[in-house]
Amino acid sequence: MKQELVLVLNFGGESSQKIARKIRDLKVYSEILPYNVSIDRIKALKPKGIVLTGIQALKDSNKYKYAKQVNELDIPTKTINNVDEDDIKSFIFNQCGCEGNWNMTSFIESSIENIRKRVGNKKVLCALSGGVDSSVAAVLIHKAIGDQLVCIFVDHGLMRKNEGDEVERVFKEQFHLNLIRVNAQERFLNRLKGVSDPETKRKIIGEEFIRVFEEEAKKIGKVDFLVQGTIYPDVIESGGDEAHLVKSHHNVGGLPEDIEFDEIIEPLRDLFKDEVRKVGEELGIPAYMVWRQPFPGPGLAIRVIGDVTREKLDILREADAIFREEIALAGLDKDIWQYFAVLTDMKSVGVTEGKRTYDYTIALRGVTSVDGMTANWARIPHEVLDKVSRRITAEVPHVNRVVYDITSKPPATIEWE
Repeated sequence: MKQELVLVLNFGGESSQKIARKIRDLKVYSEILPYNVSIDRIKALKPKGIVLTGIQALKDSNKYKYAKQVNELDIPTKTINNVDEDDIKSFIFNQCGCEGNWNMTSFIESSIENIRKRVGNKKVLCALSGGVDSSVAAVLIHKAIGDQLVCIFVDHGLMRKNEGDEVERVFKEQFHLNLIRVNAQERFLNRLKGVSDPETKRKIIGEEFIRVFEEEAKKIGKVDFLVQGTIYPDVIESGGDEAHLVKSHHNVGGLPEDIEFDEIIEPLRDLFKDEVRKVGEELGIPAYMVWRQPFPGPGLAIRVIGDVTREKLDILREADAIFREEIALAGLDKDIWQYFAVLTDMKSVGVTEGKRTYDYTIALRGVTSVDGMTANWARIPHEVLDKVSRRITAEVPHVNRVVYDITSKPPATIEWE
């Protein structure tokens, strides 16, 4: 998979991810590393080329010295600060001599081979949420080791309407995976009681996930590996490779230090979201699952602003279901990267059936994106938003106001928490 590697060394700025994505689009594997990664590590990776980005004005003497060291390596090196496809294409093919042979088929073949070598005849436990990432990871691992894989689906009570039953049905009946569904709704709600800080929520949910897996693993015997559907944006946003921390993803930065599994397998760790979908298609996963919109690991806990209660979750589930239903009916479900409802912690005065109310505000969020690293707010037609708003305020108890989020990423993140 990594025979043709072009490194992107990030000296600062926001172009590194876009440049890496463009290189991958040209079927050459690229990886982002911080500017201060050791020169020995660069040599060990044996890249066919190196891109320096974010170095328009090197006032920092350490950065200047480092860039000079990289340029002195016997490796084609180029400074690229803007995403210019012709410039990038010329560098990787003409100067680096790349052939452009990296694709999802070779990724799958390489991954299966590596997984088999690493696992041997040991047991593997997969953290299956039913989302795109964990689903693709589960099917990929199952293809490599078959019945050595046991999938644990933790029903934490933080999923969308009817989602738990759908996950169980698809993976048991269609993929014939060894799936154990654990009802841990009360457990998670008790741990989250009174917690409002989003980072604390993520840490609690991450730790509780692992504790549930540990308990289930003991019931099925010795388990040496835990599989997670971590993808590249998770790693970058969680501060991976010394990147700036945006937020801790429950399956990356949220892991407890005293985890009892020997090793963690993250087969999709190097892939962006659109690449994960391509892998899913190659593996024969149905389109409706592969193109399912992203759903955060902590679930609806981070779409309920403030403390999480069963009542709030039920309100949000109903509002979210209406929004998703109307988006699908309008034929917009494949045009919008992600769309969902948020239950804010703000109440306001309203009038329902001629009576004064003081109830919750639901915020609707819709964005368009390629890989989730950047996103634009979706221009949903006003008539669709109007219908959604009317239905939510009429059908969902304790909601009397609906607003639409028109902020892109950056400066906002896609999720509110």
